Amino acid sequence: MEHPCFTLPGTNSSQTRTPSFLLGGFPAGETAQMGSAVSLCSTYLLALLGNCTVLSIIKVEESLHAPMYLLLATLAVADLGLSTSTFPSMLMMLWLEAREISFGICVAQMFFIHTFTGIESAVILAMAFDRYVAIRHPLRYSSILTNSVTIKICVAIIMRTILILFPVPVLLTQVCFTRVSKLSHPYCLHPDIIKHAGSDTRINNAYGFFVVLSTLGLDLLLVLLSYVLILKTVLNIATWRERLKALNTCISHVCAVLLFFIPMICLSMLHRFGKHISPHVYTFVANLHFLAPPILNPIIYSVKTKVIRRRILRMFCQRGVCNSRAAICHQSRHDGQG
Repeated sequence: MEHPCFTLPGTNSSQTRTPSFLLGGFPAGETAQMGSAVSLCSTYLLALLGNCTVLSIIKVEESLHAPMYLLLATLAVADLGLSTSTFPSMLMMLWLEAREISFGICVAQMFFIHTFTGIESAVILAMAFDRYVAIRHPLRYSSILTNSVTIKICVAIIMRTILILFPVPVLLTQVCFTRVSKLSHPYCLHPDIIKHAGSDTRINNAYGFFVVLSTLGLDLLLVLLSYVLILKTVLNIATWRERLKALNTCISHVCAVLLFFIPMICLSMLHRFGKHISPHVYTFVANLHFLAPPILNPIIYSVKTKVIRRRILRMFCQRGVCNSRAAICHQSRHDGQG
């Protein structure tokens, strides 16, 4: 991606090159520490393993070919995309000490991070709607939310996110960057990039604010509205046992909502009002927002979803039986030779 507005410091305006950024988030003295890299790599592998396991179980188990689990599969895909968009640049910093990132790669990474974040936000909203329909209209649930309707919802989520976010990188190519700037995070985010611009960014800031309000902000508002309606419905249920049973179906989703939206709100507030806060606070909150959901969402849903939990336990048990049988066969052969 060419960018004509970058000028080398100390040179005339005719000498230009493609702008670049220095990734931050880790102190310079820690980039060579293999312990941090191994820990981060293990975390990435855990996110891949957890989400791929959820996807494979949903694919294999016919009983999970239902709207709620189709949405869960979409959430797992978004988590895979989000973790794959963020972890590689962090690992490059720690393993290769490669802090510099070109403008084109940075903008591409920013687009994918914000796209998968927007998709995850919308999927969480769709899951809230699913819980509302299941509790409010249990007898009509299967006719209201069919698999075909759910697939259309997932396609609409993806299209909405891409169409809203597509102008963001286009607008960034019109902004001038006058020096190599150090970012606050070990990956590229729009608010972090735009604050280092050397030209007018009012249009970029306004559109970025519109994107946040029309995606994450609107989704959060509708999720809260869904739970107000869910609570209103639950309170109209006659017995406490039935109320608790209804609310129990929402626990895993509530955890996903809190895990995603609380760090997001904190990060947005820090970018707009936390100019004098330590960079380590930015890094911690951003990592919590972008790295925690891909790791914890599969664990939360595996623990709370009986079919997924049983399938995982069966996989471990089968491996345990196979290993035991192999050990018995090896021992019997050894005894026979003796």
